[in-house]
Amino acid sequence: MFTIGDFARHGRVSARMLRHYDAIGLLRPAHTDPYSGYRYYTAAQLAQLNRIVALKDLGFTLQQVQEILEERVSTEELRGMLKLRQAELEDAMAAAAARLSQVEARLRSIESEGHMPTQDVMIKSTPAVRVAELTAVAASYAPEHIGPVISPLYDELFRRLKAAGVTPTGPGIAYYEDAPEGEGAILVHAGCTVAAGQEPGPDFEVADLPAVERAATIVHRGPMDAIVPTAQNLARWIDAGGHSSVGYAREIYLECPPDKDKWVTELQEPLA
Repeated sequence: MFTIGDFARHGRVSARMLRHYDAIGLLRPAHTDPYSGYRYYTAAQLAQLNRIVALKDLGFTLQQVQEILEERVSTEELRGMLKLRQAELEDAMAAAAARLSQVEARLRSIESEGHMPTQDVMIKSTPAVRVAELTAVAASYAPEHIGPVISPLYDELFRRLKAAGVTPTGPGIAYYEDAPEGEGAILVHAGCTVAAGQEPGPDFEVADLPAVERAATIVHRGPMDAIVPTAQNLARWIDAGGHSSVGYAREIYLECPPDKDKWVTELQEPLA
């Protein structure tokens, strides 16, 4: 048998933690000396300790850990819990990184207040175009709501186009409109340019986007979750020139390499 200190050392935990586990009945010593009160553990109890620590690190409370252990969770079940928790943590990390990126974008917008846009803004006409598309609803027009909706839409759209043997003829084009649900919800259209005669497939829709006679355009370089400074620069330019915008800007994805920092996207905001 091991003393509590030796067992703590082999289990890579603290003796204080083991005393707490004993007090709440989560991991009792194999033997407690009735005279000295010294606790003794066996090597076989390391398996139970490992389960407790693993479940605790997965985010379960000690009460939940006790309930799970009483149901005699198997190694396979623990592995499944680990994979689920790993996916949850990865999603949380990605969301946190996206939020930090959006804060940085807002900060850049704050720093540019009072200055005219440094990017070139042009007014031009855009031709009519046919797009194959998938749609979904986002909670709002904020980048943190648009990004998690539009990225899976494009992944699925390209998969379906490939399965249908449809080859895009031009860049991706995303456009937006107010969703029927109201409450600020946005209908997201994730589209890709296709041939003029392309018909809808069983798994995707086809839409004809009309020509825009006058659109204020600006090029954004970098990830779309950092779009705010560019979009607000465009808004300042439109306002300073006495123009009036009509509806949401289209996003034309000109270059989309794996490194999103190298993306090149044109915003096309229709003018009255």
